[in-house]
Parts: sequence; C-alpha cells; structure tokens
Amino acid sequence: MSATAIGSHAHGEDRPVSLDRRVLALGAARLADSFGNALLIVVLPLYVASERVGGPKLGLSVAVVSGAILAAFGVFDSAVQPFAGRWSDRAGKRRAFVLGGLVVLAVTNAAFAGAHTYLELFAVRAVQGLGVGATVTASVALINEYSTPDDRGVNFGVFNALRLVGFGLGPVVGGVLVGGGSYDVLGHVVSGFGASFAVAAVAAAVGLVVVVALVRDPESTSAAAANDLNIAVFDGDGGLDPVFALGLATFVVALGIALFASIEPAINARLGQGAEAFGLEFGVFVAAFVLTQPVAGRLSDRFGRRGFVVAGLVLAAPALVAQGFAATPVEMAVLRGVQGVGAAMAFGPALALAGDYASGGDDATRLSVLTMAFGLGAGVGPIVAGPLARYGFDVPFVVAALLSVAGAVVVHTQVGDVDPPGAEAAVDD
Repeated sequence: MSATAIGSHAHGEDRPVSLDRRVLALGAARLADSFGNALLIVVLPLYVASERVGGPKLGLSVAVVSGAILAAFGVFDSAVQPFAGRWSDRAGKRRAFVLGGLVVLAVTNAAFAGAHTYLELFAVRAVQGLGVGATVTASVALINEYSTPDDRGVNFGVFNALRLVGFGLGPVVGGVLVGGGSYDVLGHVVSGFGASFAVAAVAAAVGLVVVVALVRDPESTSAAAANDLNIAVFDGDGGLDPVFALGLATFVVALGIALFASIEPAINARLGQGAEAFGLEFGVFVAAFVLTQPVAGRLSDRFGRRGFVVAGLVLAAPALVAQGFAATPVEMAVLRGVQGVGAAMAFGPALALAGDYASGGDDATRLSVLTMAFGLGAGVGPIVAGPLARYGFDVPFVVAALLSVAGAVVVHTQVGDVDPPGAEAAVDD
C-alpha cells in the first residue's frame, strides 16, 4: 500500500482540546504501573545481590541472573499482549482487563518482599509481566474508543506523558528508599527493600482505585472480534500492513531509548561523570518526552500524524549519532533532550494513527502490535548495546540512528494518514 492511498488530514482549523477525565484516570493508572516497574529496575538488582536472596545460579554470575529476572517482565509482558488484546476485543470488557492487571501488579509488587530465591523472583517478575500486558492493551484500546480523530493524538500524548512521569520518578524513589536503610513503621523495622516493594504495591493500588472510580467501558465497545489474532504483516497490495509498519517504527524508538541505561558504566567513564550526572541526562530525556507528547499529539490531530512520526524518527537519528561522540555531560544532556523530543513526536502520533486504522471491534488486538513492539524494543536495546559497544563506544548509537532512519523510510512509504469522518465534506464545502 502506498503512503498516500488513504489520504491525509485536511482539517487544519483549530478545535478546542477535548481531554476526557477517563483518559486522565487511565494515564494515572499507567503512571502507577510504570512507576513500580522503573522502581524495581533499580531495586531488584541490588536485592538480588544482597544476602537476602540465594539459591542455585546454574553457574551464572549474579549480574546475569539479575538481568534474566528483569528481562522476564518484558518477555512475558510482550508475549501476552496480542492474546490479551484479542480476549478484551471478544469480551468487549476492557475495564475488567485493566483492573485485573492492576490487581496482579499490586500483589506481585508486594510479593517480592517474600521472595528469597532467584527462581521465586523470576516467577514473580514473570507473573507481573503478564498482568501489566493485560493492563496495557486494554488501556490503549479504551483511550482509542474514548477518542475521536480530532482529539486522539492529544489523548494518547497525555496518556504516554503520564506513563513517562512514572518511569522517571520510579528510579529516584527506589534509590532513596533503599539508600535510606531500615525504617521504623508502627514499631516494626522495615528494610529499604521492603519499603520499596510496599511503595510500588501502594502505587498500583492507587491506580486501581482511580480506575474503579472513574473508568467505564464505552457503550460502543464491540464483542464481535474474529477468532483469529488478526495481526497482519502485509497488506493486499504487496506492501506492509500500516499498523505493522508503525509497530516497526515504535520498536526502533524504544530500542533507542533503552540502550542508554544499559551502558551506564561506559558512559560515565567516557564523560568522567558520576551517577548523579547520568541521572540528570536520563531525566532530561524524560522531561523532553513528557513536555513534547501532548503538544505533538495535539498538532497531529490538526495536521496529520504520519508527518510527525517521520519527522520524529529523523530528528532522533542525528541526536543518537552525536551521543556516541559527546565529550561532556552537558553535551550528552542536550542531545538526550533532542532525542526525547524526537521520540515523543514519533511515538504518540504513531499510536494515535494506529488507532485511526483500528476498527471493527479489534482495537486492542491491532494496537497491541505497537505496545508489544515498544516492549520488545525496550528489551532488545539493553541486550544488543553491550556487545555493540565492544566495537566502539559510538557503535550502539550509530546503529540505533540508522534504524531510526530506516523506520522513517518505512513509515513514509508504507503508511498513510487516515481522513477523519467528515473531512472530505468539509473540503467540499
């Protein structure tokens, strides 16, 4: 399918922003689960390396075991998303999947405190991934169903921005809680690890209460989805299915984000900086992403989404390359900010554009292509960054930049904007 086969937005006039409180509620729930996950990314490796955890390591180092436990979340999260999406499409009950996933998340966050072997930690982390996978697919489907073509971009932008707020706060809170040592809670001594797990569980519980109070399934939710997964790779004209193409672009965005944290020691050594400077560089990316997402989403509602996806991928590419040659912490922070703007321009509008394509009761299934792709990219980035860095500090960044450009080409050639209802009539008038 050519990129222009479906048309483009022709409705540049300004419209009032329509932000549903249910979108904010779902965003708050997403903030809660991403906060807990990001907190655990910092806390779990320390917990695994502590004397509180033991058991057979199968000849593997603690670092490898820790990585496997962390990776279990992404693997199971991504694996379950297409199936959870299909189940919620067929049941027509998105809210139940969101609530169920948040319950699983709250319970597993608390369960880490009682897990004292590597296998137990792996099992809890895997179950946690399954729960979050169910929550993510149903949440994005609800956002899509709450939205119209005129506000879908800004709704997804706000939703994703809230998610990144949680992702940015989690590591900070986790580090403070573990570093603060033991705490006296109502006469009971609670370790820094126990406090971290409890805070993550409470955050998920708060998200659960918000969804219970404010979120309902829309009356139009359909249960008429087909029995198969209905995830297409190719269209009928010899090109890529547009949603799959947007999934590839999302994978590239996530990979470019995730590789940075995995090579922190090499970055700190090259720039002569400590953990504080690295945290600032990470925070600059998050801030740029959060601030850009709603704006890019709103503009994509007015002027079309594909152009923003392509521009974001193109903008991120030189910023990634330059990070491989940055000489000072200030340079790295500025480049991370530019990458954050590019990633936000690509990710939010891509999700909204996939929502424009989703119809016929299979919203969650089709949108799960993008959420699964993001999870896979976030998992693959850390895996490939280390081996690539052996060939040179700049190599992981250059590879990510090339993939970003390739993603832009794929979207430009295989994806078209979808005209909103009534756009053609508006043009005729």
